[in-house]
Amino acid sequence: MNWRDGAGRVLAAATLVLAACGDSPTDAPAQGLRLAEVLGGTAAEGFRVADRVVPFSFPADHGPHPRFRSEWWYLTVALRSAAGEEFGVQFTLFRQALRAAPVPDDGDGWRSGQVFLGHLALTDVTRERHIEAERLARGHPRLAGVRAAPFAAWIEGWRLASAQKSFLPLRLTAAEDEFAVDLTLEGNRPPSPQGDRGLSAKGPDNASYYYSIPRLRASGTVRTSRGTVSVAGHGWLDREWSTSVLADEYAGWDWFALHLDDGRDLMVFQLRRRDGHADEYDQGLLVDADGSRHLDADDFDLVPQREWRDRRNVRWPLRWRLRVHGDTLIVEAAIDDQVMDTSIRYWEGLVHVQTPAGRRVGSGYMELTGYR
Repeated sequence: MNWRDGAGRVLAAATLVLAACGDSPTDAPAQGLRLAEVLGGTAAEGFRVADRVVPFSFPADHGPHPRFRSEWWYLTVALRSAAGEEFGVQFTLFRQALRAAPVPDDGDGWRSGQVFLGHLALTDVTRERHIEAERLARGHPRLAGVRAAPFAAWIEGWRLASAQKSFLPLRLTAAEDEFAVDLTLEGNRPPSPQGDRGLSAKGPDNASYYYSIPRLRASGTVRTSRGTVSVAGHGWLDREWSTSVLADEYAGWDWFALHLDDGRDLMVFQLRRRDGHADEYDQGLLVDADGSRHLDADDFDLVPQREWRDRRNVRWPLRWRLRVHGDTLIVEAAIDDQVMDTSIRYWEGLVHVQTPAGRRVGSGYMELTGYR
């Protein structure tokens, strides 16, 4: 979801939201909650909004912000085995608040105003296979939740948590019948604020609080139908929370998080306007040895160069020319079919980064939404 603005993650989470706030775990959902009720009108009343710069405070901001309507913890990892096999891993946990006012504590935690949605995916480049899974749960310690310190984010057995008292290193453990991941993520770079000191605008009245931790050193194992393989690589962690939603003039977005072999990390996204014009709120982040720099819409441009049709005949642009600060990069899907065929259908997967001459210079993740 998953793009870095509140609208994208809200849409993904809210579409599946159920008002499952009964008094016991055996209660059926009290009622379905329609998308319109969550995204608009009175559903937003009483929530805080991201409308000014507020300095981040850690470790608290690694944890939940229930006074905002939507939030996510988003991790992508590009991996390689000693034999040269490539894998990609995505883990995302979305939190969606059903109401702004706190829900009275009934003593056992089953009455909850929070719903969590989890997405997990593994890309096996060698076998040209992408597998995804989805879980939905109410906010209860036995099922799903997030705490700030020591950090932990979990949903029904999938878990991203601090391995020590400090936030880093993190460990991701998650298993499905067809695949499993067990990864440790380490790093020493501080979180990089996105946008204006962490206030990331996606329109005149739409913003989120947003920071990233790129180039996390990843190591561990992935399990496929062929067995368990030791892997290593780099991960990108995104954190975002918001209440506002994407304006109607936008059809979707294209988002890229790239680890370049020269040590630079690059994130860019563009909002696709329905009128076809470039949008002034397109933005990005460049992180190198000197620190992080915000990129405005004029600092880069993205041009699609190849499309692929999926089984539903949706056309996805899977090869892009990216120009940024005088450099030209070609970003292309490691395999074409990395569609997240979940409740909200989007393309999210591992990409290769090359020079125009075809020399490999990096890897990362791409997310595409709103294509029909």
